[in-house]
Amino acid sequence: MTTLADPVPGGRPGDVERAAALAGELTGRGVHGVVLAYVDTAGIGRVKTIPTARLASAAAWGVGMSPVFDTFLANDAIVTTDVLGSPDGDLRLYPDLGQLVVLSGQPGWAWAPVDRITQEGEPHPGCARTFLRRIVTDAAGHHGITFKAAVEVEWTFAQAPTADGGFVPATTGPAYGATRQVELGDCTADLLAALAEQGIDVEQLHPEYAAGQFEVSVGALDPVTAADRSVLVRQTIRAVARRHGFAVSFAPAVVAQGVGNGGHIHLSAWRDGVNLHSGGERRYGMTAEAESFTAGVLARLPALTAVTAPSPVSYLRLKPSQWAGVFTAWGRETRETALRVITGTAGHREQAANLEVKPVDLAANPYLTLGCLIAAGLDGLTSHAALPGEITGDPARLGAEEAAARGVRRLPVSLDEAVAAFREDAPLRAALGPVLADAVIAVRQGELAAVQGLDDEQLAAAYRWTY
Repeated sequence: MTTLADPVPGGRPGDVERAAALAGELTGRGVHGVVLAYVDTAGIGRVKTIPTARLASAAAWGVGMSPVFDTFLANDAIVTTDVLGSPDGDLRLYPDLGQLVVLSGQPGWAWAPVDRITQEGEPHPGCARTFLRRIVTDAAGHHGITFKAAVEVEWTFAQAPTADGGFVPATTGPAYGATRQVELGDCTADLLAALAEQGIDVEQLHPEYAAGQFEVSVGALDPVTAADRSVLVRQTIRAVARRHGFAVSFAPAVVAQGVGNGGHIHLSAWRDGVNLHSGGERRYGMTAEAESFTAGVLARLPALTAVTAPSPVSYLRLKPSQWAGVFTAWGRETRETALRVITGTAGHREQAANLEVKPVDLAANPYLTLGCLIAAGLDGLTSHAALPGEITGDPARLGAEEAAARGVRRLPVSLDEAVAAFREDAPLRAALGPVLADAVIAVRQGELAAVQGLDDEQLAAAYRWTY
């Protein structure tokens, strides 16, 4: 279970004793080290590792790491803000023992997500996981609302990269085809086994549209655990694929043309165990609160794109008529709108109804993404925002006049446009706080500068094996 309390010097109550006991159990199972994992502003998973015997010490006093990583770019260059990016200072990484997992795909290792605090014992304002925990805690305290969330993970199986970093898909079968399942059946069977051994509830794993592409969907959990699971699932996919001789890429666009890898978010709001997206008197069973929550997300989508599609390469994926959701529109089960209202099957709707956010990819930090989406939705809920009319079919078919009349706009077509919208969205930046908001802007600007002058093919190659 996710630990919702902030870490404190000396350890959260009971954590040191629990860590000592866990270390003994892990050693008995042949686990030699623990991966301490977090995700930076550029969406890159960063880690430190410790010997298993040091777990109790880490629970008490954390593990040191520089705050400079909050302004690392995907290529490991460093940008700065007024408070981040210097070589000064230190942070302490504290493992969430409730999420510690033995890695089935990496024998000898366990894994745990971390929260970060300062040397003085205060929550680090640049910690995305702490940000998400605060948003979730505030929603429960101020609105009586909890959330369930899940992150879809799409990726591409490839042969080992060529000498020039080129891409050769590991399977050549048709999209969604049985051939792909057969050709990669041994690897995907091992992947399912590893995920099950790690306690991850897999709903489906199947071939997808693009060359070599697969998708795994996992069960919905509280948002912090859902973000943790997204990171853990990718770690597991990469490890299992490597043992079978394959490389994987979660990059938004592995090649310049065609369908890219998404990271769609499923999100539902609950009060007292009742799903607000089902059983209500508004459209498709939504309650008034669920409609306003959806309207809040819809209104902030242009600015949110700087968080949900945070890389220059994200915009090779965000193309019309490719199910990427690139228009400010919603619809029931409409895969071309940015927000897809899912009602679920009759008889199961009270559990299954949710909102799917489509313009999201796996270059996005899942903690930042979920926190910002929830903040936007709560802003709509608080203001009783009205949800406009739904769109059916592909919004790309609408003429300019009809689209304008129905409030349908194209989402940013470049990271530069997304950052401009983010700068203008004061409520979203306020939810993040100045340190995180400035880090988002600085890192996005740094990514843009790093790829200036590249054509689409070069851009895809630059990020192909980074994510």
